[in-house]
Amino acid sequence: MADPQKTINYCVQMLSAIIDDSTIPRNIRKVADETRKVLSDDSQALGMRAATALSLVDEVSNDPNMPVHARTRIWELVSQLETLPLD
Repeated sequence: MADPQKTINYCVQMLSAIIDDSTIPRNIRKVADETRKVLSDDSQALGMRAATALSLVDEVSNDPNMPVHARTRIWELVSQLETLPLD
């Protein structure tokens, strides 16, 4: 199993790329920023951060205004988050 902290760091990098991409609608970039903040909050347990992040990202994953390349990034992010232990 991969190191959970490395997975978190990778997810934060992916979220930063989404936030910096001006072709992605503002509401999706806003959720990406909120998700990045959740994942970076070390005061919460790892499982709680992962579950909250999954919930936030799931809300926008079916947004009809999302470009295809952004949807692919979101799905990759979800896949990475699902590898984190929730206990």
